[in-house]
Amino acid sequence: MDNKGKKLLFDVLTAINKIDSYIGEQKLFEKYEKTPMLQDAVERNIEIIVEAMNKLLVIEPEIEITNARRVVDARNKIIHGYDEIENTQIWGIVINHLPVLKDEVEHFLNE
Repeated sequence: MDNKGKKLLFDVLTAINKIDSYIGEQKLFEKYEKTPMLQDAVERNIEIIVEAMNKLLVIEPEIEITNARRVVDARNKIIHGYDEIENTQIWGIVINHLPVLKDEVEHFLNE
């Protein structure tokens, strides 16, 4: 993988780490749901993750990242369907998908 690909992976990892630091170790949905600023920060970093993944798939279309295309498709839902997105959907991404993505990105960066 070239430096551009690694830079994009680094951007993904940085955004995931920011989300992890904002959410905290306990990962409490109630805290997330009651804190609009936290919601905004998490959504912004998900947007960064998705945009970096989209660019990565253009230059590395064969990269094996679980649900890479679904991650990119989430961008449209978050940005264009802002009035339809629910906190539970974002939370599902944070809890179910970001840990897997983080492991895979760290693996590629350590190669």
